[in-house]
Amino acid sequence: MKLHELRPNKGGSTKPRKRLGRGTATGQGKTSGRGENGQNSRSGGGVRPGFEGGQMPIYRRLPKRGFTNIFAKEYTIINLKDLNRFEDGTEVTPELLKETGVIKKIQDGVKVLGNGELNKKLTIKAHKFSKSATEKIEAVGGKVEVI
Repeated sequence: MKLHELRPNKGGSTKPRKRLGRGTATGQGKTSGRGENGQNSRSGGGVRPGFEGGQMPIYRRLPKRGFTNIFAKEYTIINLKDLNRFEDGTEVTPELLKETGVIKKIQDGVKVLGNGELNKKLTIKAHKFSKSATEKIEAVGGKVEVI
């Protein structure tokens, strides 16, 4: 089967569309299924999303909670187990991580977390390190440098 051979199943999987306003014999003529009067029968009629007929809408009834710090820094996270791909003695920088495809983009910086084991002796340059990551890197004989 090829893409151009795809067809819907026979017998009810597809319905013909309603042809509205094509005369009274069709059953959908004159008012085109909208009824006689009211807001929804008119062109351009209807209410905006979230409108509840004048009742206080739910997005205004519910309390606001918390706030978003617009100055918060968002760090790209990397685990120690991901650094085992580099050779012994390599200087690992955020740019090198991006080039090798370990991370997709450097946001406000790179933070190294201590998840997993590190088997290589590396010099790692990053913006932040967790305590466990620092301990594990130095235990193997590597160096930690904060940019």
